[in-house]
Amino acid sequence: MLGGINPAILIASLMVASVPIILAAIGELVVEKAGVLNLGVEGMMIIGAICGFVTAVGTGNPYLGFIGGAVGGAALSLVFGILTQVLLSNQVATGLALTLFGLGLSSLIGQGYNGIKPPATGQVPFGPLADIPVVGTILFNHDWMVYFSIAIIAAVWAVLKYTRTGLILRAVGESHDAAHALGYKVVRIRLLAIMFGGAMAGLGGAYISLVRVPQWTDGITAGAGWIALAIVVFASWRPWRVLLGAYLFGGITVLQLNLQAAGAAIPVQYLSMSPYLITILVLVIMSSGKGRASLNAPAALGQNFHASR
Repeated sequence: MLGGINPAILIASLMVASVPIILAAIGELVVEKAGVLNLGVEGMMIIGAICGFVTAVGTGNPYLGFIGGAVGGAALSLVFGILTQVLLSNQVATGLALTLFGLGLSSLIGQGYNGIKPPATGQVPFGPLADIPVVGTILFNHDWMVYFSIAIIAAVWAVLKYTRTGLILRAVGESHDAAHALGYKVVRIRLLAIMFGGAMAGLGGAYISLVRVPQWTDGITAGAGWIALAIVVFASWRPWRVLLGAYLFGGITVLQLNLQAAGAAIPVQYLSMSPYLITILVLVIMSSGKGRASLNAPAALGQNFHASR
């Protein structure tokens, strides 16, 4: 025990706290690898949160709730995809509008769901493994989404690094004109990437309302989508670094709550605001051309594609 804080429980808690950010960030990484900048992650997460919550409460099945969250996030991302890839609207403005729309729509749908408890998502039964001191607490006492979030990181890494699909996706993100000249359907590839990103963000949002909190309140995502965007840049568009960045943020979040509970002398407000200050800094760096190049960003990131060019 360190000042009343159990390190094993702290690590286990940060793994749970990081799940929504891991899912949203790995989805956004795939979107950006395809050359699209979607700043609507927060909006897609909160739509996923309410869609997942309503589905789980309506059906009594938390697993259907997660599917509902993913479908809600993907549906909202498709709106973004059509506006930016088909109608060629500005990606930054459309992404910000998507967040505002998502926050408003989730508040509307959530009327009447305040104070309701969703069906519980059970832990994965590891049997005797869960009783191992320290290791059991850290690794074998979680719900299935904690393990799924790590598995999806591994899957995205493998697809991007070793498969033809990953190679095509990266080619579209580096030079859409060259990919088009080779006969690849740039708009279709980007739309599929956008929908995958939306589904992951929706899944992350559903995890917040069904497991992390678990209840519905307006603005339940509390800026997690912006953190996810910053972590993609932090990670230099590399999947395993996304996992590390999400765990660092999750650790800060959980640590400041534990320090508060332990009555620490450090003003917890400093810890609370540090991830958001870093987020602002990263987004400022990202918006400058030199910063983007030095961070190894996809060359065509944020650029609209038109086949006639």
